[in-house]
Amino acid sequence: MSSPPFAPATFWWGTATAAYQIEGGNENTDWWRFETGEDSFCAEPCGPACDSWNRWEEDLDLVAGMGLDAYRFSVEWSRVEPERGRVDRSALERYRRMVEGCRDRGIAPVVTLHHFTLPLWVADAGGFEAPGIVGWLGDYAALVADALGDELAMACTLNEPNIVAAMGYLAGLFPPGASDQARFVAVNEAMRRCHEVMRDALRAGPGDFPVGLTLSMAEYEAVEGGEATLEAYRTEMEDRYLATRDGDDFLGVQCYTKHLVDANGLVWGGEGELTSMGYPFWPESVGYTLRRAARAGVPLVVTENGIGTDDDAQRVRYLEGALASLGAARAEGLDVRGYFQWSLLDNFEWILGYGPRFGLVEVDRVTFARTPKPSAAWYAERAAAWPEGPGARLSG
Repeated sequence: MSSPPFAPATFWWGTATAAYQIEGGNENTDWWRFETGEDSFCAEPCGPACDSWNRWEEDLDLVAGMGLDAYRFSVEWSRVEPERGRVDRSALERYRRMVEGCRDRGIAPVVTLHHFTLPLWVADAGGFEAPGIVGWLGDYAALVADALGDELAMACTLNEPNIVAAMGYLAGLFPPGASDQARFVAVNEAMRRCHEVMRDALRAGPGDFPVGLTLSMAEYEAVEGGEATLEAYRTEMEDRYLATRDGDDFLGVQCYTKHLVDANGLVWGGEGELTSMGYPFWPESVGYTLRRAARAGVPLVVTENGIGTDDDAQRVRYLEGALASLGAARAEGLDVRGYFQWSLLDNFEWILGYGPRFGLVEVDRVTFARTPKPSAAWYAERAAAWPEGPGARLSG
């Protein structure tokens, strides 16, 4: 069964988070073990994060307070199925209340099923190299569909599967910390199979909502003889995903910057203005990646875009450039149906800990008090001023 197509003249304005980065207190994941291990090079552990497992209603109130009409958040597999075959119904009920809380506030709930983390039982069985991974994720998707599907507005199966493969199996910076080209390629292929099974399981359940995956994309530029390296890397990171999206209802485009590539691979940093992540300040990446993503032949949604910075004025400058780039792409006729700023909250940024601040809202690291930044008001006003501001909804 295919999900309904998006209505062509509508647009969503939203913001986004991920469960592990904001919920806190989840020791049953490969990431918790990775960041707290004796040989860990992570800046700091996740710990309680933003305490959103308990404060999710505050988060939804923040989204509603900005007048946004969509919120993208993730369901944590390790909470739903903490051990193989044992389902925690109370966790599913908590996520159900979150979805209903969105609906009660006039917010479209956009749910991601896998955002970087795996339950320990899956990691111990081999993670995305385990023979059973496709079936396990399919069963998990069926659980989520059964519990939440009738109220969902949109579902993303996997968040940036290409980053999971690249960082975990090529760069060695995510679990399981491997550096092997062949494993990187194999895991990308496994990810695409997982997505297809998850997509079909979501469609088979209750509800009628668009389903797709989100892909990390960037503007790449070759330097010092890096043309061949660039093409090989981009083929694996983007093109093999784009070429196989015709069965999906949309593609989520997640973009932040431009990457330089020489003969040895990615060149970190660069000249000019940099963000706190160490990469170039490059809001133009939005239009560039959308133009490349259009070859997938499905509607596009910018499911993540933002900037890590301690300077909120710099955040506003970045978002202003990003939205101008988005507007130019749409004016050219690209079929883009929404924009989700990353992120609602200053949260845990994986190996970099709590250093980079992507949030529209500051979170006190002791009390967890939420304080909207000036950029939150700016984003709300800018979204409302667009011809297709909050209130223009996608089907589903």
